Amino acid sequence: MVTNMINTHFLKKKLLKEVLFLLNKDVSTIKSEIIMKRYPAVAGRFYSNKCSDLKEDLASMIFEPLKKKQAIGVIVPHAGYIFSGACAGKVYGQVNIPDSVIILGVNHSGRGHAFAVDANESWVTPLGEIEIDDLLRSELLSESKIFKADPGVAKQEHSLEVQVPFIQYLNSKTKILPITISSRNIDQLIAAGRDLAKVVQKYPETLIVASTDMSHFISAQEAEKKDGLAIMQILKKDPEGLLNTVFENHISMCGVSPTAIMLSAANQLGAKKVEQVDYTHSGIVTGDHQEVVAYLGMIVH
Repeated sequence: MVTNMINTHFLKKKLLKEVLFLLNKDVSTIKSEIIMKRYPAVAGRFYSNKCSDLKEDLASMIFEPLKKKQAIGVIVPHAGYIFSGACAGKVYGQVNIPDSVIILGVNHSGRGHAFAVDANESWVTPLGEIEIDDLLRSELLSESKIFKADPGVAKQEHSLEVQVPFIQYLNSKTKILPITISSRNIDQLIAAGRDLAKVVQKYPETLIVASTDMSHFISAQEAEKKDGLAIMQILKKDPEGLLNTVFENHISMCGVSPTAIMLSAANQLGAKKVEQVDYTHSGIVTGDHQEVVAYLGMIVH
């Protein structure tokens, strides 16, 4: 009897391995796709993994004026909160956070689809669970040939994750649509923005967040000079000019692609002006002004 049970067990295990081989998927992949829930990757490192401490940190970084601004999009940094949280908080605090927020982040790993739409049902942070906007996702995937659902790309991506607690703190009812971008193709990026705009036009109460840091590991003086060239193009609402400027001047703006998509979409949505809220760098915290990472906060009206 015991021998039969053991044989049956190994037979089932062997069969499962063969099926997984044919599907080219491992057990963890299938498990994650069944659960369809994305858990924090950088909580406890980029920001606090304790709910009470995180709320306290967010409260200290976010100043909310009596009258909020209606924004089409924002540009916010994605470093650890100790370095860039105040910059992000200045932006988030000034704008109305609607019930739908699209987050355009950087694909730091380089793996997966170049325009990867998150395929989970929800994301989890120390503040709780936040739903993915399945309606926006379905519309975008049916409307666009550029964006594709990819369940694994955002699993470890901090540029998306660090934005979520700010959004949850300011509007607990918000649903998000995280999208990870790795493409550097100018034509594709501009077209992706147009596709995004077509969807947002159907759901105008949607905010587009572009997640980016600015110059990396150069002096604060050099960073300000280089980043000023990029900022000039953003203020002109010129996504193509921004991409060309960053590429030609070797500006290490990691989220230039998400920013260009947001600007392209904003232009289609009738953007009138861009407002610079903050520009700072890591040296303000560390005291080292010779090798910094710079951070930018902007609002597109």
